[in-house]
Order: sequence, then C-alpha cells, then structure tokens
Amino acid sequence: MGLRLRPVDNSFYVLFAESAQHLVGGAELLAEMLSDDSDKADVAERMRAAEHACDETTHSIVKKVNSTFVTPFDREDIYALGSGLDDCMDMMDEAVDLILLYEVKTLPPELSEQVEVLQRCAELTTAAMPRLQSMQSLDDYWIEINRLENTGDRNHRRTLAKLFSGEFATIEVLKLKDIVESLEGAIDAFERVANIVEQIAVKEG
Repeated sequence: MGLRLRPVDNSFYVLFAESAQHLVGGAELLAEMLSDDSDKADVAERMRAAEHACDETTHSIVKKVNSTFVTPFDREDIYALGSGLDDCMDMMDEAVDLILLYEVKTLPPELSEQVEVLQRCAELTTAAMPRLQSMQSLDDYWIEINRLENTGDRNHRRTLAKLFSGEFATIEVLKLKDIVESLEGAIDAFERVANIVEQIAVKEG
C-alpha cells in the first residue's frame, strides 16, 4: 500500500471543531431551558442565535468543499459530517422551541437525564473533532457515544411509560411527548455523527 499524504491545510478540522463547539453551547442552553426559574423566552432567543451560528459554520464547510481542489478526505464524508453536526443542533433547538411554544410549566425530571446525556455527547464530540486530523485513537469516542445512545434509549422508554401512566392530563401528554421525541432525536443525531467519524477513520486510517 502506498503512502497517502493529506493536505497540510487544516481549515476543515478547524471548522468541524467550531461546529462541535456550538453543540456544547446548545446543550447548555437546553439544560437551562429545563430549569424551573429560567426565562424561557430569553433562552429560546439565545438558542436561535446559537443555531444560526451553527448554520453559518455548516455553510462555511460546504463553501470550502466546493472551492477546494484537494480535500483531507472524501467530499461526501465532509458533507455528511458537516450536515450531521448541524442536525444535532437543529434537534436541540427544536426541543427548546417546543418547550416555549407549548408553554409547558412542569417538565418531568426524567428529561434532565436526557439532557445530561446530550451534554456528554456534545463534550465528547467536541473533543473528538481535532483528533480527526491524525485519525488516531477515535474508537473510544464512538464506543462511548454508542453507550450513551443506549442509555438515552432506556431513558426514553421510561419517560414515555411515565407520560402514559395517568399522572398527566391528555393535552400535557401530547405536548411532552413531542419534546421527549425531540430529545431522543438529538441523541440519535449524535450517534449518526459518531458513525460517520467511524466510517471516515476506517477509510482513512
């Protein structure tokens, strides 16, 4: 097998790290949104700004792919990773927006467990992005994300069981179920990012 040299330009890795850092901020805002004494309108406004900033980074990634002759790895993988990171933020933004729009006053404590999973996913993803450049020692990242996704699935099932236990009024169940599904979707989005990273590492390692 011949030696494969990657371009020296590290701009893509900087942009991936920037995109992942937006996710850490988004997860923090989501946690703040669940606080009983939070100003939910203010948190939602800051979340929209964070989501917009993440979109801008995603656009920068796409623009750079389209204007770069030699990319550090396959263009399709760069598109997939950039889009995947953006999806994580979109799902967290959706959860925040639903809490605001539905005017939910009381949130089950189980939701905080899901947000903790999301915060950990965001931290791990942010730590993993700079390591893409060397493609070394990334297996611990996707293994742990997979474990967290399994934890999220268990939390998800328990939360749904509580919603349908008769403790909540029907209209509240409908509202909370949408929020619960958004949180589950965000965790799934982080797992998809980890899967993309694994695929890239296998190809390029």
